[in-house]
Amino acid sequence: MIYTAIDTFYLTDEQLRDSPSRKDGIDEAAETALRVYGCDLIQESGILLRLPQAVMATAQVLFHRFYCKKSFVRFSAKRVAASCVWLAGKLEESPRKSKHIIFVFHRMECRRENLPIEYLDVFSKKYSELRHDLIRTERHLLKEMGFICHVEHPHKFISNYLVTLEAPELTQEAWNLANDSLRTTLCVRFKSEVVACGVVYAAARRRGIPLPEDPPWWTVFDADEAGIQEVCRVLAHLYSLPKSQYIPVYKDNDSFTVRRTPDPHALKESPASAVASDKGTPIPSSSSQEKDSATKAAPNMAKEKSDDEGKSLPAELNGKQDPAANLKSEKSESGVGRSREGEKERSRGRDRDSRGRDSDRDSRGRDSDRERDRRRRSRERSSGHSDKERSRRHSSRDRGGSHSSRDKDRHRHH
Repeated sequence: MIYTAIDTFYLTDEQLRDSPSRKDGIDEAAETALRVYGCDLIQESGILLRLPQAVMATAQVLFHRFYCKKSFVRFSAKRVAASCVWLAGKLEESPRKSKHIIFVFHRMECRRENLPIEYLDVFSKKYSELRHDLIRTERHLLKEMGFICHVEHPHKFISNYLVTLEAPELTQEAWNLANDSLRTTLCVRFKSEVVACGVVYAAARRRGIPLPEDPPWWTVFDADEAGIQEVCRVLAHLYSLPKSQYIPVYKDNDSFTVRRTPDPHALKESPASAVASDKGTPIPSSSSQEKDSATKAAPNMAKEKSDDEGKSLPAELNGKQDPAANLKSEKSESGVGRSREGEKERSRGRDRDSRGRDSDRDSRGRDSDRERDRRRRSRERSSGHSDKERSRRHSSRDRGGSHSSRDKDRHRHH
């Protein structure tokens, strides 16, 4: 008999009991639950992505084959399920974009864990990490399988067997059982012909339809009774299990959602500080309370200070002063000194401002005086020219008048 590379994926019961997950401390029940959970994710994501059933079946077989060689502790079931869907879409010629696969698994996780459905930004750091991890996990899948990803499903054998047995009414029931068998390790333990005979046998028992037994019908299809009984037993055990839940055995964070962990310091903040922090004005959490207490205790403190001052006089005269009173007096003196220094600085600043203003005024006054002088000089020059022209005009007029009077006298004499 010639064995192909596909036959290397069929394992015995001893090899499954000694799986990498068992070596990492995961028991049989937890491993079975994680396998069923990953296959449920693949089936639901395929429906949301509108993928053919062949793509989902191939992805589930790839999922089981991968965890026959790797542990659930070292590789996340959620991330591997997403990568199996992405790779199976390419193998079955129904590819989907990585963006759509990440969005679908993000939404499924929000719904399964009762989290608010939030928009996953394509340009966010979380999305880039998920996409890089999707590509990296696909490389691990191909590496562990030696790039031999051919899968034979029992569905095509079911149709041929039922046509031969003349029982087409069992087709839908047998197909449903074959789809459910992909959630178990039957695809890595038995060949597709044995699984097909087992689901046909289980479907006939459910419907109460007799099949030929003399000779047994499964011997025609190269199957044995032990394999058929094991397939029926595994399917019955699958239907007895509760709804699959995720078991967090992966050592790192494998979530598709953006988990916001509450800050323990934020829980201790007062409402006033929370409002101030929302507005963008960071203040200490106890500042408002301290201000209120200070404003309320101001009159009482003034009374206490007056009483302390009245009581401290005889103590000073007697030479016995309380150290607390000394501290208070030193603090008050330092506060007074600081206030006086502040007042001095303020007065210096005011003097500087007033000097600057006076200097500005003086410079402005000087500029205005210079402008006035310039205007006056220009007026004087213009007025001097006009006076000269007027005098010239008057002199010319006088000369003309004298000539005309002389001519008149001459004509009179003549």
